[in-house]
Amino acid sequence: DVRARRMFNGMGIYTGEKMFAFLYGEDVGLKLKPSDLEQALNLPGAELMRTAASSEPMKEYVRMPREVLDDFERFVEWITKSAEYAASKQIS
Repeated sequence: DVRARRMFNGMGIYTGEKMFAFLYGEDVGLKLKPSDLEQALNLPGAELMRTAASSEPMKEYVRMPREVLDDFERFVEWITKSAEYAASKQIS
């Protein structure tokens, strides 16, 4: 149950009603639980996702580095963590 919706000059990727990824240009930002977020931010080239150079960062989203995006197995691993975390969050 994955779908996409345009937002902020990019594309939000949802599982059900919960967004777990954000695509902006060639960047992919993944929503991650705090422990995974910390681990992802330690990857070379990773940083908090932004929708534009001057925008505020999306605090739970990590812009994944090219080395992850280019490695299918690693990318699937991170996407799975992201989708599972988003799906586990309660609607507020």
